[in-house]
Amino acid sequence: MRPIDTVTVALTGASGLPYGFRLIETLLEAGKRVWVLYSQAAQVVAKQEMDITLPSRPADVAAWLAERYRPSDGQLRVFGREEWFAPPASGSNPADAMVVCPCSMGTLAAIAQGMSDNLIERAADVSVKEGRKLILVPRETPLSAIHLENMLKLARLGVVILPPSPGFYTHPKTVADMVDFVVARVLDQLDVPHTLAPRWGQETQR
Repeated sequence: MRPIDTVTVALTGASGLPYGFRLIETLLEAGKRVWVLYSQAAQVVAKQEMDITLPSRPADVAAWLAERYRPSDGQLRVFGREEWFAPPASGSNPADAMVVCPCSMGTLAAIAQGMSDNLIERAADVSVKEGRKLILVPRETPLSAIHLENMLKLARLGVVILPPSPGFYTHPKTVADMVDFVVARVLDQLDVPHTLAPRWGQETQR
């Protein structure tokens, strides 16, 4: 597996924005370069779930994230949904890995069909065709046969389908603990060391 230095993190309109923001934070803390993409629906969910007003302009989002997470120079970039000259839009300069977190069923369906109507879909399409790690964190329940068929199609292409299903064997005490459990599973898939959650067999405090 190639070393993962640059990760594209896409935020879509599914419930679960706390997972996405926590993932961005932990990747930056781990010294990874992060490219952030986001949909208009993600802006709505950010306000509803986290009372965060996510700006519309990518430059403003980048400034907001920089103030929140304090990345080093050049470590964080944010691209707009129609920014076709952005690095993740081309197979000549893709990220080492991409995570769509959370991933809406509409985005998942578009990726499964090879659509590229916006930068998120195009970046995912590039990840598949270039054989780069692509992780989808789909948040929906119950799942229809359409959803399951799309997930199976992508899984057969090597895409990692990682539903946000926190385990309770770690005895989480807060919502943040449950968020960290899921983010830890994503980091494991990226081979990024972390201490977000105890591993199976490790003693946990009760």
